[in-house]
Amino acid sequence: MKKMKATDPQVQERAMLVGVMIRGRDEEWDIRDTLDELAQLAEGAGAVVLERVLCKQTKIHAGHYIGRGKAEEISRQIKELGANLVIFDEDLTPAQGRNLEEVLDVRVIDRTQLILDIFAQRAQTREGCLQVELAQHRYLLPRLRRMWTHLERQAGGIGLKGPGETQIEMDRRRIQMLIRTLTKELELVRQRRAEQRRGRQRHGWALVSLVGYTNAGKSTLLNRLAGADIYAQNQLFATLDPTTRQVELPNGDPCLLTDTVGFIRKLPHHLVESFKATLEEVVEADLILHVIDSAHPQVEKQIDAVNAVLQEIGAENKPVLCVLNKIDKIEGAGAAKRLARTLGRSAAVSAVTGEGIENLLNELADCLKGDKQLMRLNIPLREGRLLALLRTSATVLEEKYEGEFAELLVRVPVALAPRCEAYLVEKD
Repeated sequence: MKKMKATDPQVQERAMLVGVMIRGRDEEWDIRDTLDELAQLAEGAGAVVLERVLCKQTKIHAGHYIGRGKAEEISRQIKELGANLVIFDEDLTPAQGRNLEEVLDVRVIDRTQLILDIFAQRAQTREGCLQVELAQHRYLLPRLRRMWTHLERQAGGIGLKGPGETQIEMDRRRIQMLIRTLTKELELVRQRRAEQRRGRQRHGWALVSLVGYTNAGKSTLLNRLAGADIYAQNQLFATLDPTTRQVELPNGDPCLLTDTVGFIRKLPHHLVESFKATLEEVVEADLILHVIDSAHPQVEKQIDAVNAVLQEIGAENKPVLCVLNKIDKIEGAGAAKRLARTLGRSAAVSAVTGEGIENLLNELADCLKGDKQLMRLNIPLREGRLLALLRTSATVLEEKYEGEFAELLVRVPVALAPRCEAYLVEKD
């Protein structure tokens, strides 16, 4: 069967999905659930899913991940269905991918490669493209031999004397140089982000990060809270590039909400590494809003997946407010009541209809008020810059003017308090 290239826009990918259940380790319903998610990912990448195959076995086979006999059986199904792509729900080693392609005679990719393909399609900003490119090259580096199986080591001859490098070795060196270059560029991105955060903190703005499983409704919620128009669709990884918007809380305090890339089960470690520049927004946040799809049948598994990533990036001890989203659906409303009893501080909302948003904003203000000090200040009018900063970044409760001074009763962000102490009259 002729192999087709995913990069050819004229080719419609016709995919067969393969999941593997190890007896005694995995539950069948759990593997089928991740296969459902894999189907959504494949369709989001532009493929048509023709069939799903669940392989039940006692162990992982080193050569083909699945048994050779099962691989040959799948090969026959591929020919019957006319599939041109097989997607495994597990990460394959380079050798396993190469061996499977030899048996199946079609392209074989794994879950990580599919996610990377979606990321490459969705990245819009320079930062997003850099992070995706870095992840792709880290994935590609150990798999070069699979791509160049037709090349043999070059023999000696005119123009070929000297080191005698293979094409693989030359490509490996080139990719390693690219990885170093991309890493340096992303380090500059991280430095710029850190400077932006310091600027926001100097103004006393609270930083809040939205996290959650992909398709939990983070972008829709940010649109609702900030009156923004961020791209939001019912698909996995609809948002890849981080977006920050200002939101005014009921007590008059401003805060900055940042939407981040969605998390997912089986999220590859090197993908987390590549997106550290973005995920640092979560690590440095004053508060994390964990948006949860209450209507999803595997909501607990999704919560565990998000918590695992938070732990991996070092944000597991950050204060968290859980947002139980999608209560406009019957199953979501029931699950939200049950989850509220076990998750701690939470607010049930529908980002689509706006139900519960007012309560969420009140909870958000309550969570952040602990980071503020109530101060009575007597500030000379010549300190116009400080007075302007207090009006934009603090909550002014009382304000009166006497002669050359302004007397204010303000709730001041902790980061801004040291600048005000010289003018302190009374502190509560």
